[in-house]
Amino acid sequence: MMKMLNEALRRAAARAAPPPKITIRQWADRCLYLSSEDSAEQGKYSSARAPYQRGIMDAFNEEGVEEITMMSSAQVGKTLILKAVIGFYIDVDPSPILVVQPTVEMAETFSKDRLAPMIRDTPVLRGKVADAKSRDSGNTIQRKNFTGGHITMVGANAPAGLASRPIRIVLCDEVDRYPASAGTEGDPVNLARKRTITFRSRKRVALFSTPTVKGVSRIERAWIRSDQRRYYVPCPHCGDAHVLRWENISIIDDDPSTARMSCPACGGLIQDAHKPAMLEAGQWVKENPASKLPGFHINELYSPWRRFSEIAAAYYAAKGNPEEEKTWWNTSMGESYEGDGERADADELAKRRENYDRDTVPDGVLTVTAGVDTQQDRLEVEFIGWGAGEESWGIEHTVLNGNPAEPEIWERLDELLATARFTTGDGRVLRVAACCIDSGGHHVQQVYEYATPRAARNIWAVKGQSGARPVWPKRLTKSKRYRGHTVRMIGVDTAKDTVYSRWQVSEGRPGYCHFSMAYTGDWFAQATVERRVTKFDRRGTEVRSWEKPSGARNEALDCRVYAYSALQGMKVERRLVLARRTGQAMDAEPQPKPPIQPIPAGKPQPKPEPAKPVRAAQIPVRRVSYSSYLRRR
Repeated sequence: MMKMLNEALRRAAARAAPPPKITIRQWADRCLYLSSEDSAEQGKYSSARAPYQRGIMDAFNEEGVEEITMMSSAQVGKTLILKAVIGFYIDVDPSPILVVQPTVEMAETFSKDRLAPMIRDTPVLRGKVADAKSRDSGNTIQRKNFTGGHITMVGANAPAGLASRPIRIVLCDEVDRYPASAGTEGDPVNLARKRTITFRSRKRVALFSTPTVKGVSRIERAWIRSDQRRYYVPCPHCGDAHVLRWENISIIDDDPSTARMSCPACGGLIQDAHKPAMLEAGQWVKENPASKLPGFHINELYSPWRRFSEIAAAYYAAKGNPEEEKTWWNTSMGESYEGDGERADADELAKRRENYDRDTVPDGVLTVTAGVDTQQDRLEVEFIGWGAGEESWGIEHTVLNGNPAEPEIWERLDELLATARFTTGDGRVLRVAACCIDSGGHHVQQVYEYATPRAARNIWAVKGQSGARPVWPKRLTKSKRYRGHTVRMIGVDTAKDTVYSRWQVSEGRPGYCHFSMAYTGDWFAQATVERRVTKFDRRGTEVRSWEKPSGARNEALDCRVYAYSALQGMKVERRLVLARRTGQAMDAEPQPKPPIQPIPAGKPQPKPEPAKPVRAAQIPVRRVSYSSYLRRR
């Protein structure tokens, strides 16, 4: 009993005693050890290796600071800073700590791969936190108790983990990967903030993340509200203090090995060998001093673990691929990205026009598809040639004026699709291989009546579905029936994602788009008019869709989407026919025949066994009643 009382008194004294006058950065330099599991440089930590980390750690000890933001690239020690903060509040200033990861699985991984090795290898922490495998029921993978506090690791997708007990230190990691809502409870960051209310000025909320899409990024919004600190370093040639930016990287003849940083003041070239001294002499500068919220931005160019040439090589490897470019800007430069699915420049696209027409299409064209958009008083048609890697050649966009409620315009469309011929430079003559016609708007019945009898010619009535859906269904069961007509459902959002990403592909890369001189400036304006917008539904779930300004025309984009869908439909329909002929599942790989085993020389071939006679008693007999026999007849 006395032992328990003494222990309770000791804990109470520990909570009441003011923490020692030491900052997180000083604690990390004195006490923190890096583990082999999550660091290439295991052993005693030293902030001299990456001096910019000092200012971020010190912000946690600034007077009056309650929230800290760090928007960064990868490879700058973000997780190390997170671990230093946790270690300090376990050892020096014990407090309840909450670490929020994007998912529960990532929270468990952080506990096992990051936190546990740090506690094991840092002497001042060893023994203060019991292992999850011990008999102490208060310690699990996601929760660790220690004298004066505890650390709980939860997923932003699990609302139960963000409720209940008060928390003094909230560390939100990779906030841009959080769901828009934790179940039906609302924004997970705000839920975590509410846990700190009772601690008033003693609370600390930190948001760490690489950014994602511009206008959607949580960490970017937090950064804009902050005092926007950037790390200025002096030029080794002229001493001018500046920020390391990608636009100041100098590369000769697109050779990444020649990458150097150019000083914006004197133009002197800065090499990797200059970086350690520059970082040591650098300092954080507030670019928005009116804000009282500390916010830090740092990119991979500052990293002592990355060379300029390595960063440049990664840039050229990603160049031309929209998704890889987005990842590079997010994870290397720590910048939000207005992705290829978000924007397109009509004037830049118009510069791709080339001198060819339907009588002289380039040799790279292997097949031609068409897309038809149905309007109240006309049909608009685009013919596109497709080559290897889905490289495309826009051949012609034409308008058939007339009332689609009358048969005359459909006769003109039928003649156009049936008689169109496209001659390549090597003498091949191509016809329209497939065509999609929009049935989701005007004159639905007329579209179905035209397309259904011509399905054998790969002329399909289509209707768009929003959301993350395949451009073309892989099974005919995904089609719908309407008064005896078959309607193919296509994923228009997915198709527009692809079309807009192709606008950005560099020449010579798979998916590059060519255009003939027949395309007008108005066509390019229509083809690039839509924008990706992000909204939230009633459950708080993030919903992204395509929208155009009120009154703007987008027929050119719609025709392009339908022609692209026709290409995908042609691929799927061919696989379906092959699957029916072979009896295999459409996505199944063809099964190779077993190899014939050769008979060794000199060994006689085995004689086939004679067939065993079948007795009449072994033949199954199906008995049928006389009444059944009469019904069948």
